[in-house]
Amino acid sequence: MALQRTDKILSSQNIASRSEIKSMIKSGRITADGNTVKRPEEKYDPDNTEFAVDGVRINFRKYLYIMMNKPQGVLSASNDRYEKTVIDLLPENLRRKDLFPAGRLDKNTEGFILITNDGELSHKMLSPKSHVYKLYEAQTDRDLTDDDVKAFSKGIKVGELSFMPAEMKITGRNKALVEICEGKFHQIKKMFMAVGAEVISLKRLRIGQVHLDESLSPGECRELEPQEIIDILSLNHGI
Repeated sequence: MALQRTDKILSSQNIASRSEIKSMIKSGRITADGNTVKRPEEKYDPDNTEFAVDGVRINFRKYLYIMMNKPQGVLSASNDRYEKTVIDLLPENLRRKDLFPAGRLDKNTEGFILITNDGELSHKMLSPKSHVYKLYEAQTDRDLTDDDVKAFSKGIKVGELSFMPAEMKITGRNKALVEICEGKFHQIKKMFMAVGAEVISLKRLRIGQVHLDESLSPGECRELEPQEIIDILSLNHGI
C-alpha cells in the first residue's frame, strides 16, 4: 500500500476525526513503531506500521465486511435525508465514512445485507457474470404450484425485461425458497407477478455460501469471519 498521512490512516479506523487526531499528535499521544509522531502529515505504510494511541495498539484494517439482518422499513443506502438507512443502524465501533451496502434490498425486504468498503468484492458479488447466488424466502398471496416452479426454472420475461432461470422450492402452501444470481430491480417480486402471485413478504437468507446468522435480530450485525469473506463469492449453489 502507498504511504499515507498519519491523520488519514487513523481517521479511517474510526479512532477520531482528523482534527481530533491532529490534537492528539500535538499532545504526543500517538506513536508509530514506538516512535512519537510529531506531525499529522508524517507518512507511513498502514499495513506495515504499528500505531498506538496512549500506548494502546491500533489494529489497522483496510476493509470491513459486516453482515446485517436488515429490518423492514429501512433503506439500503449509505445516507438519506428523510429515512433511516442500514448505515444508521451500525454500532459506533463499526462506523466508518467509506462503508456502503453491497447491493440493495427493497425497503420492505428484510434479511442478509452485506455492508463493506471493498468495492471490488462488492462488484464481483453483484455481477451476474460471477454467478454468486442469493437465496430468498418469499411468502405470496396464493398457493404455489409445480407450474410456478417450472416457469421460474425456464426463466421469465416481463415485457421487455427478462430474468434468468431461477430455482424455486415450495416450502408451504404460499411459501417458497428462491435462488437467483441476478439482482435486477424488484426482481423476485416481478417474477412472481409474472405468474400471477403477489409477494407479501421477502427475506434474504444467504449470499454465496454465507447464511444469515440466526442469532442476529432485525437491525443487528456482526463482522464476517475470514472464511465467510471467501465463501461469500462461492459459485456453489442449490436449495
